[in-house]
Amino acid sequence: MDGAMGMRVLLRLSLVSLLTLQAMPTQGAPKRPKSSEKRQAVDTTVNGVIIQSLKVNCKVTSRFAHYVITSQVVNTADKAREVGFDVEIPKTAFISDFAITTNGKAFIGDIKDKATAWKQYRKVAISGENAGLVRASGRMMEQFTIHITIGPQSKAMFRLTYEEVLKRKLMQYDIVIKVKPKQLVHHFEIDVDIFEPQGISKLDAQASFLPKEIATQLIKKSFSGKKGQVLFRPTVGQQQSCPACSTTLMDGEFRVNYDVSRDKSCDLLVANNHFAHFFAPQNLTNMNKNLVFVIDISTSMAGEKVKQTKEALLKILGDIRPGDYFDLVLFGSEVQSWSGSLVPASAANLQAAQDFVRRFHLAGSTNLNGGLLRGTEILNEAQRSTPGLTKHAPILIMLTDGEPTEGVTDRSQILKNVRDAIRGKFPLYNLGFGRDVDFGFLEVMSMENNGRAQRIYEDHDATQQLQGFYDQVANPLLVDVELQYPKDAVSALTQHSHKQYYEGSEIVVAGRIADHKLSSFKADVRAHGGGQEFKTTCLVDEEEMKKLLQERGHMLENHVERLWAYLTIQELLAKRKKLEGQEKAELSAKALQMALNYQFVTPLTSMTMNGLTDRDGLGPVIDKAPEESLPLEMLGKRLSFVLPAEQQPLHRTQTNSSVQKLPTRVTSVDTDPHFIIHVPQKEDALCFNINEEPGVVLSLVQNPDTGFSVNGQLIGNQARSPGQHEGTYFGRLGIANPATDFQLEVTPQNITLNPGSGGPVFSWKDQASLRQDEVVVTINRKRNLVVTVEDEGTFEVVLHRVWKGSSIQKDFLGFYVLDSHRMSARTHGLLGQFFHPFDYKVSNLHPGSDPTKTDATMVVKNHQFTVTRGLQKDYSKDPRHGVEVACWFVHNNGAGLIDGVHTDYIVPDIF
Repeated sequence: MDGAMGMRVLLRLSLVSLLTLQAMPTQGAPKRPKSSEKRQAVDTTVNGVIIQSLKVNCKVTSRFAHYVITSQVVNTADKAREVGFDVEIPKTAFISDFAITTNGKAFIGDIKDKATAWKQYRKVAISGENAGLVRASGRMMEQFTIHITIGPQSKAMFRLTYEEVLKRKLMQYDIVIKVKPKQLVHHFEIDVDIFEPQGISKLDAQASFLPKEIATQLIKKSFSGKKGQVLFRPTVGQQQSCPACSTTLMDGEFRVNYDVSRDKSCDLLVANNHFAHFFAPQNLTNMNKNLVFVIDISTSMAGEKVKQTKEALLKILGDIRPGDYFDLVLFGSEVQSWSGSLVPASAANLQAAQDFVRRFHLAGSTNLNGGLLRGTEILNEAQRSTPGLTKHAPILIMLTDGEPTEGVTDRSQILKNVRDAIRGKFPLYNLGFGRDVDFGFLEVMSMENNGRAQRIYEDHDATQQLQGFYDQVANPLLVDVELQYPKDAVSALTQHSHKQYYEGSEIVVAGRIADHKLSSFKADVRAHGGGQEFKTTCLVDEEEMKKLLQERGHMLENHVERLWAYLTIQELLAKRKKLEGQEKAELSAKALQMALNYQFVTPLTSMTMNGLTDRDGLGPVIDKAPEESLPLEMLGKRLSFVLPAEQQPLHRTQTNSSVQKLPTRVTSVDTDPHFIIHVPQKEDALCFNINEEPGVVLSLVQNPDTGFSVNGQLIGNQARSPGQHEGTYFGRLGIANPATDFQLEVTPQNITLNPGSGGPVFSWKDQASLRQDEVVVTINRKRNLVVTVEDEGTFEVVLHRVWKGSSIQKDFLGFYVLDSHRMSARTHGLLGQFFHPFDYKVSNLHPGSDPTKTDATMVVKNHQFTVTRGLQKDYSKDPRHGVEVACWFVHNNGAGLIDGVHTDYIVPDIF
């Protein structure tokens, strides 16, 4: 195989920390080995492919972690084989380098701004099997995947580099490496090298896939002074799931935990005109808290969520210290509080509060604004009316699982109300329970009020997740922490003002030092704790810095500067979430330039693989998932690229010229199923129903010139009464473009691309955009999806979820034609026949059999019949509530309006 000419590339991107390299699936056995068992020689080849080596090297310098994952794979077969390189890395990490070496040639990644990367990518023909993926993997990880085909008797080497700043939580730093090679590896190694100028005070390591006694034997760890090392090198025999098995037991997390010595109240590290300031003072007295919990009790919290919330609240109330004050606020449609004011955490009050938690019931919608304002008022009133409580640390914690649906529901107004009420006096922590919550909204609200947001995952351990969050803020040590530096000596500071500092955490500030200003550089820290002022000054020990540079050399200089760049970019990306217009554009430009300067893959940059192409000349593009994104996919036959939905050029909310052509009124079919036909220059639309049995498939759009089609299958409503007409709704849609082998199957549960060839499956909880040749699909989470087909049109599928008490018992779909002016004049189908001009006339308006409605005589397509004036709903702009549309209703399954009879439009399958 010559270079990359015979190489087929299937790139997927998402992001944890170890590798999956495999040639084909293998079967595992549950038994785990004993270290003393003798092993027989085992064949490590899977489908002709051997993983020769798989190594993870992690170097930590003052909390800045630099990971390099390297793997070499050998194809021993006499045929080409596809191999996959799958790595999971922390969501907070940035990829900074990726390379593939095969047949003696190296292909190196090049990081560019996203627009340039995609422009370069589109210059080549959009064809061939090439794809990319950005996907969330679990709670804290993202997944990176690339698949290539290598020739017989050939080798390939992968090397991925990524970086992150380790954050201290609950008295330690955690390094998490995901291990999942899926087959036995000849040379497997994890090597973690830690250098901490303050000195290492503890170091431990665990492997979730090994029994504790085995892990103790296989994991080597040591630390002394500033240096620590963890080494894990299992032999092939030690990787086996049983003595006679050719499968691996290595599937889980490899975790390293450490902490540093705290002999000084703060530590300054200076190198290469940059500094990092680590502030985590010890031996401080815990401050008492003024604590208010604001809890969502809307009906959407039913089931496990309210059960787990109550369990967590009971445990937290049991942990509140005697000197604390607290209250509970509940919000559904109405807002209620347990006490109405802060009360001391006496045994009697805590018992009464726990009884209240056990008894409360769910009720109504989500008055989030009302709940937060009540909680804020309780804290503010305590500060005003009880002087002794002003020395406490006030904290507001809100838990919700949904979106505001009662009271004030406009998000911008809620943000303003909460800002005006808190006025920067205390932090607000928002906990978003489950996947249906608007987490971006909660995140912005917390950032605006000196707190942070955290997602609580719907899982068996949700109670522990809630308790774990509380543990991080349970022990405030200082409030109003200000870290100050000489203005003429520093620039480009990261965040240096914090509302509260908690036990077990750490505040990190980084910045640039001006030339020749090191001698005047210092850090002054001012804060308050327990009614007393806290002051300390940190100075640079230049002699100590020289020693450190001698010990760690260029790595120390490089890591301090990159730590500053990493923190700065993360802060800029967070700030841009709460900005709009020019301010957001300027901040984005600044973050982009820094990402390019330091070669980080961020939501604003992409990595292209120079020179690495498939048979059709395509090179992969590597993306970082956008902030708080759900899985984005781009894979399958002739699938060309993926973009975050906010950058999708054909998304209807943007001002792309092709979008501006979309009509303000659209032809559609929705609900039971009601067809709405808009006619140009006519004030009223035309409507008709199709009454058919569940399971019937109807042709909606059919273009005989290109083969493009949209078909829909009916489902029934199980909630009908005896003798009542069974309502039917569209429960399955098939959109096909045979010219490009494109098929999309849509149901209320899933969206499947190319289902006949095992294409990717999305859920309605995903936010994704993808393209296959001339078809662009944009999935807007929990709302709709938009399909744009070049030279055909733009179509929307709206998702309808049923609600408690609804007369409809099944979720269903609506279908809207947003643009059809480019479609052939021969286009047909129940909707397609109306894409081109026709006219109708209405006369003889008179009261109908229903005196509240007007009947009239209609003439259309040389047919004359009676129609009735009524209202239908268009959900294309408001998927939740819809907009009423006045129309003339055509009876008898559209007889006289549609060509032929409605049974002519029944087809055997959605494709």
